[in-house]
Amino acid sequence: MQNTEKRLVSDLHIFLSIIATLIVIGMLFIYSSSSVYAFDKLGSGIYFVKKQLVGLVLGFGGLLFFRFMPLELIRKMSPYFFLGSTFLTLLTLLPRIGLRIHGSSRWLNFGGFAFQPSELLKISFILYLGYFLSKKEGKLSSFSKGYMPFLLIVSIPCLVLLKQPDFGMAVTLAMTAFMLFFILQFTIGQLITTAVVTIPLSLLLIFKYPYRLKRILIFLDPWRDPQGAGFQIIQSLIAIGSGSFWGVGVSHSKQKFFYLPMQHTDFIFSIIAEETGFIGASLLITLYVLFLYFGLRIAWQLKNTYSLLITLGFVILTSLQATINLAVATGLAPTKGIGLPFVSYGNSALICSLCFVGIIINCVYESTQ
Repeated sequence: MQNTEKRLVSDLHIFLSIIATLIVIGMLFIYSSSSVYAFDKLGSGIYFVKKQLVGLVLGFGGLLFFRFMPLELIRKMSPYFFLGSTFLTLLTLLPRIGLRIHGSSRWLNFGGFAFQPSELLKISFILYLGYFLSKKEGKLSSFSKGYMPFLLIVSIPCLVLLKQPDFGMAVTLAMTAFMLFFILQFTIGQLITTAVVTIPLSLLLIFKYPYRLKRILIFLDPWRDPQGAGFQIIQSLIAIGSGSFWGVGVSHSKQKFFYLPMQHTDFIFSIIAEETGFIGASLLITLYVLFLYFGLRIAWQLKNTYSLLITLGFVILTSLQATINLAVATGLAPTKGIGLPFVSYGNSALICSLCFVGIIINCVYESTQ
């Protein structure tokens, strides 16, 4: 094996070690943050950890499946994956099949088993976007043959997600798509067109729905409604501030005693910061920085354009999700309903992410052959 190939495999091993570390941290703090709530509401303090372990096992199975699935077959099947996941996500809008939680229809309920198809949609979207961009590589500078079809493809999942509604995920997917597009084909005209279209549209989507505007106003001043809309972010900031430098100790959080809502999902970082302090929070953030760094290193060393694009897409998407989640937890962004990748509780997200990790492993070893 040549030096470049050895370096690529070495980077992959580090990348996988970072992901494994994040998952272990997630398991530990899912238990720590949810045990009180789970025992009180469900009669078992380890309820959410057991469910996450099931997701981990299924996700590892998916990782192995996509690791050995021919990459060319994945590329050819990507349009069908995308159409299928879009259809499943649309099914969440049906009253009897869709499961509505916290005001959003994001889950499908089959015989008591809840699944979030938007997680599958975001993964299949990256696969199909890589397929489209690699196929149109020489035509992307054309407005009619490259940029307009690209906008149409991006609009499909975004419109479906907005219907649920899942504004945060729609924005994250759109940002990832445009980053990939401009990495592959950058022109000032396309950048201006994108800004002219997306900025007014984003403002319209915010001002059209009062609850989104309220989120922004509460983000700017959570103390205007400390017992209502501002309660969650205030409790999050209290948790982070209580951690100080060293933290109060693992499993010794006070905010998990029904003060901080969604403490094991969207706001798990707040509990981590409370229990491990500035040191633990900094180490977690460092892991995500290293995830981005080694993910980008791996992508740029891949020989195949499709492999490069889908790896970049997954790394960018995951990093954006982590950034948004951390920003929300620390009061730097309005609440979005986006979990912390590989750490927050969520079977659907963990399974789909591990499946994509299997695809990245596949891309690396195909590139070294």
